Formats: sequence, structure tokens, C-alpha cells
Amino acid sequence: MKKQIPNLFTLGNLFFGCIAIVYIMQSGLALSVDASGENLVEIPERIYMASIFIGIAAVIDFFDGFLARLLKVPSEMGKQLDSLADVVSFGVAPGLIIYQFLRLSFAQQLGGLEINTLFLLPAFIMPCAAAYRLARFNIDTNQSYGFKGVPTPAAGLWIASFPLVYWFAKDVWIINLLRSYWFWYAIIIIASYLMVSTLPMMALKFKSFSFKALLPFIMLAIITIVGAVVFGWLAVTLSFIAYTILSLYYK
Repeated sequence: MKKQIPNLFTLGNLFFGCIAIVYIMQSGLALSVDASGENLVEIPERIYMASIFIGIAAVIDFFDGFLARLLKVPSEMGKQLDSLADVVSFGVAPGLIIYQFLRLSFAQQLGGLEINTLFLLPAFIMPCAAAYRLARFNIDTNQSYGFKGVPTPAAGLWIASFPLVYWFAKDVWIINLLRSYWFWYAIIIIASYLMVSTLPMMALKFKSFSFKALLPFIMLAIITIVGAVVFGWLAVTLSFIAYTILSLYYK
């Protein structure tokens, strides 16, 4: 029974990823009316709940590996199961978030609600890149203290932060940016490339506890905390950029 405890946590990751998908795929695009009487098109009202459930999935994803090491029951099945869960929670769910934002972006235009589906399909490049990244990780034995390419959970959490940024944004330029399909096409390219690349990335595991070894993690923690206080949910994007830059510099 002891060896199944980490697997149960992994299945919890998958479970909450599925709940996130339910919130993302609420029916249609909501319609509202502004002060001037103009019709406004919005993404599903509670899509930000998907961000929360993806965040919960990420916390569980961290603890399943931790528990496996703590209980000394790591297994090949656990490794494969973890990747399957990650594809859903940090690949498929974020890809569907992009899909909904692309629909929103095109819906702002005249006749945009009838947009050809081909313009929305690039959203699913994200899950494909996540699956490729995880499959490569599973057969690579040299990623214990560092990663090749941005980890799928990191990219997934980055994408998952945007519904929260959108719903709590107070600046018009942020809202307009997140309603631009060019922005989302760029996000797809950046996130997918970073995952499938072989760029050296930091892992939250330490070979030593010297100040030099811990410095990039300390810097990342400071940037995240200060960013959260100053920029709110935009701090996730700031942290993602900082993580990528620090990884490239220190690796």
C-alpha cells in the first residue's frame, strides 16, 4: 500500500486537471453589454477557476515525487503515470485556455464568431509540445538536477495565469493585449519552443547548499515575491521569464 501513496497523489494531479478542463470548456463565449449599449464578447465567466485547479494540480505534482523519495518507493510506473497526468493538467488544459482566448480575440472582429476553426487549431500545438517534452524526459537519465527544455508544469502554469491576469486586470492595455490573436500565436510559439528545446533549465533540486548554488533560487524567490506585491498575477509571467534567464545564465 505504501508504494501506491505517491501514485494516488499523481492521480490527484490528473483529477484536478480534468476539473480545470470543465471550467475552461463552459459553453460558448458569454455576451455582455457595456455602458454605451455595445455588445461585448467575453470568455466563459468562471474560466479563472481553471487557473486555480491547475495550480492545485501543480502543488500535488510536486508532492508526489517528494513522497516517492521520502517513502523510498520510486517506480517506473509512477514516472510514466506522472507524465500522463502532466500532459492533461499542464498540456491539454493550458492549450484549451489558449483556444478560448483565441476565440475571444477573433470574436472582437466583425463576423468573428464564425471564424474558421483552422485559425484556432494552433492552440493544440501546446499539448503536443508538452507530450513530446514529457516523453523525452522519461527516456533521458541525465535530468536529475537540471532539465533540458522548460518543464511542462512551468509552461502550463505560465499559460494558466492569464485568465487570472485578464479577469483582475485594471489596465486597458493588458485587456487589449490578451484579446489579440497575434499575442496568443506568439505565446504558442514561445511556450512550445521552450519545452521541446534542449536549453539547460534549473530543477528545484540542489547538489549542495552553498550560497553560490542557492543564489539563482534566492534571486528567483525575491523576484516572485516582489513581483506579486507590485504586479499581482502578472508576477507569474515575470517569474517565468526570470526562471528562463537565470537558468540559461547559471547552467
